[in-house]
Amino acid sequence: MSSEPPRGLLMIVSSPSGAGKTTLCNKLRAEFPKIGFSVSYTTRPPRAGETDGVEYNFVSNDRFQEMIAADEFAEYAMVHGNMYGTAASQVQSALDAGDDLLFDIDFQGGRQLRSRFPKSVVLVFILPPSLRELEQRLRSRATDADEVIAQRLKVARSELAHYDEYDYLIMNRELELAYDTLRAVYVSALHRQHRQAQIARAIIDGQEALPW
Repeated sequence: MSSEPPRGLLMIVSSPSGAGKTTLCNKLRAEFPKIGFSVSYTTRPPRAGETDGVEYNFVSNDRFQEMIAADEFAEYAMVHGNMYGTAASQVQSALDAGDDLLFDIDFQGGRQLRSRFPKSVVLVFILPPSLRELEQRLRSRATDADEVIAQRLKVARSELAHYDEYDYLIMNRELELAYDTLRAVYVSALHRQHRQAQIARAIIDGQEALPW
């Protein structure tokens, strides 16, 4: 019987802009340091305070197209007029090492990753309490013009229409409650039958524990 650890978990968290997924993901990573964060490539310019290689890998559109042509992405999509993508090498390395990765990507990327790694992907969508509440949150940032907010709300409606492609839906009305639910999803996903089957077989075979 193989004693290799289970392959890594790919946890994808999506939401409309302003629904709170970044805060929730940061809380999950703080509690579970073993979760790596997938740093996407993007063609959009860095925002104030962002560092290349930390929040995103910032590349030119020409470089992004070269990476597509070379099949270097596990997933990629255009979002808000800019290209975003996840390096296939990063995903494959994490899976092979049994490491978990957290993704902050939209339904397009989630769909591609699920198609490519069906047994490793868990899809979570963060819902706002309402579109009115979402608009208020976007306005409270005081970083976007009215036309930008209107466009984000239009995109939000489109993204919400894909809720049925996700395994879990979590409403972020109260941050701590939403986080408790996200945490429960992650812990539960780690204990899916196909991920723990080797442990069960080891016990049946009379082994006390597997080395991992």
